[in-house]
Amino acid sequence: MLGRPRKKRINARGSSGENLAVKYLETHGYRVLDRNYTTDIGEVDIFVTDEKTLVAVEVKSRLSLEYGTPAEAVGYEKIKKISQVTSQYIKQFRLFGVPVRFDVVEVYLQDNTVNHIVNAFDSFIRY
Repeated sequence: MLGRPRKKRINARGSSGENLAVKYLETHGYRVLDRNYTTDIGEVDIFVTDEKTLVAVEVKSRLSLEYGTPAEAVGYEKIKKISQVTSQYIKQFRLFGVPVRFDVVEVYLQDNTVNHIVNAFDSFIRY
């Protein structure tokens, strides 16, 4: 029972952060292709394009830096899952040969600021 209210707060916080990230990306020339693209492996928060590159975006939101920066929460296992889900996305939409990049968007909810980390990590994609 205690876990349920916390989960709702986390989802609301994550949704708020993703909405801010989408607004930021759109105002910086990106076109949103998909949000919360989910497979049996995991999820990618946002797929965008700048008309040349497919960008898989992981959004991390924080109310404080008590536990580190948002980007520090994107570890090896998360990177691996994002890479695998992106590979499935590429196969599903036949985007072979399209350049791919992995970004992290940090959202600081205490003041609604956004930090876009371009090319935040390399992939594990295997075609």
